Amino acid sequence: MSILIINSGSSSVKFAVIDPDAGTVYLQALAECLGQENASLQIEIEANNFQTTVSLKSGGHAEAIKALIPYLDTIENMTLTGVGHRVVHGASRFSGSMLIDDAIMNTLVECSALAPLHNPPNILGIKESSQFFPDLPQVAVFDTAFHQTMPERAWRYPVPDSWYTDFQVRKYGFHGTSHAFVADQAIQRLGLAEKPSKIITAHLGNGCSTAAVLNGESVDTSMGLTPLEGLVMGTRSGNVDPGLFSYMCDKLDCSHADVTNALNKKSGLLGISGVSNDMRTLQKAANDGDTKAAMAVSIFCYRLAKDIAGMMVALGGVDALVFTGGIGENDKSTRKEVLNLLSFTGLTLDEQLNEQHGDESGRITSTQTPCALVIPTNEELAIARESARIIAHI
Repeated sequence: MSILIINSGSSSVKFAVIDPDAGTVYLQALAECLGQENASLQIEIEANNFQTTVSLKSGGHAEAIKALIPYLDTIENMTLTGVGHRVVHGASRFSGSMLIDDAIMNTLVECSALAPLHNPPNILGIKESSQFFPDLPQVAVFDTAFHQTMPERAWRYPVPDSWYTDFQVRKYGFHGTSHAFVADQAIQRLGLAEKPSKIITAHLGNGCSTAAVLNGESVDTSMGLTPLEGLVMGTRSGNVDPGLFSYMCDKLDCSHADVTNALNKKSGLLGISGVSNDMRTLQKAANDGDTKAAMAVSIFCYRLAKDIAGMMVALGGVDALVFTGGIGENDKSTRKEVLNLLSFTGLTLDEQLNEQHGDESGRITSTQTPCALVIPTNEELAIARESARIIAHI
């Protein structure tokens, strides 16, 4: 059994072909700059020791999938049994992965209002995939599904009740596939499978979020109705005073949509620093004396540490803090600053382990409990396993 994974964005698509049982990755591919003159598809087939880049000539999602198909046929001993799609927002309609049919597609369209930057390209990827692979079952794996176990006190907003009952205004949370994967890895590595476990996961990339995972289930998370709430991110502001909207509309003589766009695309690390949304660039700039870059890094770490401390309230303590995502897995300076801010909790950084990104278990603290771990996320494998589980019950 092999699953084709499609993670479709507005101008890019990530592909992978994975055996969910063995974890074997047969193929990885990335289509970038879709709709532009320099649109291309980069393909890597490890078993064949093969890499290539295909020009898509201003093509979109359909052209990317079409260009991929001939390369799927070159992989020996590999038979596709289904397609798994990452879908960002399933609202409260979906508490788990679903086999896609017309009714599901209609519901996904309805959810798009809650994730206008994410769900439409996800839906486009599903539609195009269904055209090219009409005989394969298609599965939607939702970022929001993992967080459906949160208690009401965690997901309710203190707003008029009708906002929730009429318009579904509540906290949903995102990055669920990643949080679920690394939390399970932490539980296995720490031998907590048969014991109560309190795990905080920090998914840190261009988008960032935390989750409080109690005995394998999400009980709180930092992102909310949309992926804008929560931590400082690459270009997203995270938490701000809601009064900022009216204030800035008046000051800039602009619409709420303009302010929302600025908070999504021109804020966060990029907005503070004026340099970049990439933590690697900012760390270098800060080391070279750029005070704005240094402030961006400092604010990022301070707010992250405060949020992690808050997740301890949701759990009543913590067994392990997990760093994952591009920043979490690779940026030792960020991890060091965050753990120093959290030293009062008993988390004590081991400088040498942090330098090498963890010991064999991923641990970067001198303390065994509570401990901090670095665990690489593998959302594609998690999507493949979820898809295979759904397909097995057809």
